Amino acid sequence: DVQLQASGGGLVQPGGSLRLACAASGFTFSNYAMSWVRQAPGKNFEWVSTINGGSGSTSYADSVKGRFSISRDNIKRTLYLQMNGLKPEDTAVYYCRWASTLGRGTLVTVSS
Repeated sequence: DVQLQASGGGLVQPGGSLRLACAASGFTFSNYAMSWVRQAPGKNFEWVSTINGGSGSTSYADSVKGRFSISRDNIKRTLYLQMNGLKPEDTAVYYCRWASTLGRGTLVTVSS
């Protein structure tokens, strides 16, 4: 079975930082692109970032570009999202995604 377990969320003040992690199992992690998506309260899912499996090339939504950084450790089968300069509008449940599979999310709340 494919399992994706996100962790690292929490409450942070505006301007703060968090690092999310997603542990993956059940597929050949290194071969595939991985993404982060988020869902703010009462809103649709929003794509945040993707990292390719082979080249490690990355892409970001305009809303997070320059503040968030996606990375991966293929040995540990773990996906990361470093979030800096957090804003209240970043408040959401964050999920890692492989193909069409979403894992269990982690809640990020940005508030003073």
